[in-house]
Amino acid sequence: MSNNPLSLQEIDERIAIARDNIREITEQAAAESGAADEARNADRIAEQNEELDRLMKLREQLLQKK
Repeated sequence: MSNNPLSLQEIDERIAIARDNIREITEQAAAESGAADEARNADRIAEQNEELDRLMKLREQLLQKK
């Protein structure tokens, strides 16, 4: 991960996108019902949280290099 091609601005933009995706999925989940929908939305939220965690770590690494 030390050869990160993303800039701090790009990472921040992707973090904002991931957070927005989580918010949208949460809103969709509140409007939908059914076990299949809940499982699918839970999986999507988990994926976005993993991406958010990855981006936050990349951001921290980039800031530590400065």
